[in-house]
Amino acid sequence: MLFRNREEAARLLVGKLSRYRGQNPLVLGVPRGAVPMARLIADGIEGEVDVVLVHKLRAPEQPELAIGAIDETGRSHLSAYAQQLDLGDYLEVEKTTQLAELRRRRALYTGVRPPVDPAGRIVIVVDDGIATGASMLAALRCIRARHPRRLVVATAVAPADTLDRLAPEADEIVCLETPEFFQAVGAFFRDFSQVSDEEAVAALAPRPRAPHSSGDTPLERHEP
Repeated sequence: MLFRNREEAARLLVGKLSRYRGQNPLVLGVPRGAVPMARLIADGIEGEVDVVLVHKLRAPEQPELAIGAIDETGRSHLSAYAQQLDLGDYLEVEKTTQLAELRRRRALYTGVRPPVDPAGRIVIVVDDGIATGASMLAALRCIRARHPRRLVVATAVAPADTLDRLAPEADEIVCLETPEFFQAVGAFFRDFSQVSDEEAVAALAPRPRAPHSSGDTPLERHEP
């Protein structure tokens, strides 16, 4: 399937996650691309939105290739492939660089919405797509350490073998497409435009709950 954009993927995920409506789920977007998706999903299932701050660790000379990931506490992990490499001082420099970026984002987002405690909550971690799984793995471990009641992955597209590796870390995985041939997440979207900090901040801004008729839905009320 080729998604029109992230919004379409989010609306399809709402249908798959509708059983959590009424249970006050916490929907966490992986910045920046998945934050507007998380907002649409949270509105669609009457949940609360926030972010989980993780970032991939980039391979030397290949910034698009993830060799691991780090969360905002500084906890990191490396892929099996990266553990076989002699990365020397590069790895510590890369960790410092990405941790500084995560702290910048936390300061930016906290001005709009203080972090929400996931303890005891149904938590749904949203990403637009998952390739190596490094960032999602870091996100799941970060949230699991804070004792959610249930931990769910929701994504538009991912390779089946990546989902297999993530399965032990989550209570449930909801994925719209698991293509046999996978090159990059963006290849499965007609519009995969970069999401700006401003768009992410806007998605996190609190919104009043307005009355609606039986024919209306929260998702429809909050269309951008």
